Amino acid sequence: MERLDKLLAATGRWSRREAKALVREGRVLVDGVPALRAEDKVDPDRSTVLVDGGDIGYARHVYVMLHKPAGVLSATEDPRQETVLDLLPPELKKRGLFPVGRLDKDTEGLLLLTDDGDLAHRLLSPKKHVDKVYQARLDRPLGEADRDAFARGILLEDGYRCMAAELELLGDGTEVRIVLREGKFHQVKRMTAARGSQVLSLKRLRMGPLVLDEALAPGQWRRLTPAEVQALGEER
Repeated sequence: MERLDKLLAATGRWSRREAKALVREGRVLVDGVPALRAEDKVDPDRSTVLVDGGDIGYARHVYVMLHKPAGVLSATEDPRQETVLDLLPPELKKRGLFPVGRLDKDTEGLLLLTDDGDLAHRLLSPKKHVDKVYQARLDRPLGEADRDAFARGILLEDGYRCMAAELELLGDGTEVRIVLREGKFHQVKRMTAARGSQVLSLKRLRMGPLVLDEALAPGQWRRLTPAEVQALGEER
């Protein structure tokens, strides 16, 4: 059960103060009956709540797929630079969404934004080893020996040995696809640098079962489908 004003505010469309005003003005119906008090409890899974005759669009959690563009920070706020939340409309920004994991500022591609902390914890847990797929353009080609080295586990300059990863050579080897099962700082860039190649551009294509929608241009977003949310929930 949720307080009615809290339920309305959770949609991101109204503040708690505005929700209270809607109730006072008689504009809120709960199961067809005008709500009397903003503090009354409502079961969001059983009751129909309308404002001015329209559905409030409540969801317990919000899941957004963003095609993050290069040059934007994977952060919730920054006083000087644009963040991924700045790409969303105000009603979603009010929901308290946060990025699940981070992409470097100059990296583009798939980024999941949500207010579901439990799901984020499961996807980011070091014990989970959720697959992440990246496509990179390099300044010099990699070859078969590099693919074998990735499969054995790349030794980074700080002495850390990465988990085994998959390296797929595309074309002449200056385009590669990399599958990681961990998420260390600048990992793709450091792994290719250990093999003598520098990353010129980097894009994340997949995280677990979630695949970047090709219809989304950089900077565009959409809500996840029920099937996508279910697939993420099964990532245990």
